[in-house]
Amino acid sequence: MTDLNQTALQKGADRALENIEIDTLVVGAGQAGVAMSEHLTKLGVPHLVLERNRIAEAWRTGRWDSLVANGPAWHDRFPSLEFEGLDPDAFASKEQVAAYFEAYAKQFNAPIRTGVEVKKVARNTDRPGFTIETSEGVIQANRVVAATGPFQRPVIPPIAPKDDSITQIHSAQYFNPQQLPEGAVLVVGAGSSGVQIADELQRAGKNVYLSVGAHDRPPRAYRNRDFCWWLGVLGLWDAEAAQPGKEHVTIAVSGARGGHTVDFRGLAHQGVTLVGLTKAFNDGVVTFQADLAENIARGDENYLSLLDAADAYIARNGLDLPEEPEARATYPNPDCVTNPILELDLAKAGITSIIWATGYSVDYSWLKVNAFDESGKPKHQRGVSGEPGVYFLGLPWLSRRGSTFIWGVWHDAKHIADHIATQRKYLAYRDASQRRAKD
Repeated sequence: MTDLNQTALQKGADRALENIEIDTLVVGAGQAGVAMSEHLTKLGVPHLVLERNRIAEAWRTGRWDSLVANGPAWHDRFPSLEFEGLDPDAFASKEQVAAYFEAYAKQFNAPIRTGVEVKKVARNTDRPGFTIETSEGVIQANRVVAATGPFQRPVIPPIAPKDDSITQIHSAQYFNPQQLPEGAVLVVGAGSSGVQIADELQRAGKNVYLSVGAHDRPPRAYRNRDFCWWLGVLGLWDAEAAQPGKEHVTIAVSGARGGHTVDFRGLAHQGVTLVGLTKAFNDGVVTFQADLAENIARGDENYLSLLDAADAYIARNGLDLPEEPEARATYPNPDCVTNPILELDLAKAGITSIIWATGYSVDYSWLKVNAFDESGKPKHQRGVSGEPGVYFLGLPWLSRRGSTFIWGVWHDAKHIADHIATQRKYLAYRDASQRRAKD
């Protein structure tokens, strides 16, 4: 078995992986894996990052063509590198985000191997650590960090109709309006992805129906500060647990076209037909919950509560920020809200496509360890698993509300790297004491 140190890993990036032994294996080279590698490098922990595709692949091919980051460039980044050639208040394109992570990894010569899939991780029974089966060979590691994030398996709910005459795709497979057939589109899901896709399709000339469920709707900016800034100074990014009943509530926010506040009434006046939560499909007819007005009203409550909190913060701290009374102005309720559609014949409405903007689930089928609860969810405390030597990174609410954001995952990675370094010190002490006993 070859025990490689960090220098050997970096110099031997193209060598076969068979019979390599490493202290820490990081699985995934998205924002979580790159952040993890930086902190492990700073602490001198020998490690290897394996990525089955390319660095930040999800940003390259798992998003639609016009996507930009939902946070401004000054906010959605790691601490020691700014986006090159981009105004701090602008929103990076998906290509710029992918290039950013590549550049960041090069800063510290991250030991990342791309094009290598981790197929199985299992704890050793006769010695410490784990045996890892990869597409390039079998390796050994003392610790494993699952940095694959929350967006692993696109979820289409079981209510989806079994109808070959309708094109159905998840938002992960949507790239641009041109890929859809002629006809109207039903977009199911009104978080950031669903809202932006519906808006893009309507602007491209499509007749669009948008199914709106429960959501939070922050202002894009208020009183000359982006909502990311407001959530920061108000301490909301650091909230350690979701409010009861809001664990799965989506956030409707957009950086598209320079950034704007999502306004569902505005979308309706623009030409998008709003409907409630999608309930069922039966014989070519889709039914919706009678909850559209309630969902929009609760989104308004979330929006106004942040404006109120911002106003109070400004007054409390004596800040000289311009008032913005127009931020509280709203469109009148459109007809689709006051007289909601509860049933829709797909053929009569001309709907030929359904886009399911219904989120993702995790996939840890490759991780054969005792680190999951009865429902298959990871058991951890701030990413430190109950299974010694196994760590999770990039998951929602890993330590705080901001854990899935670029800057948030960087801070979570630091905590996990510190934990790994501490464990290594304990083991080093044990080994030294054993050597002294022999002497």
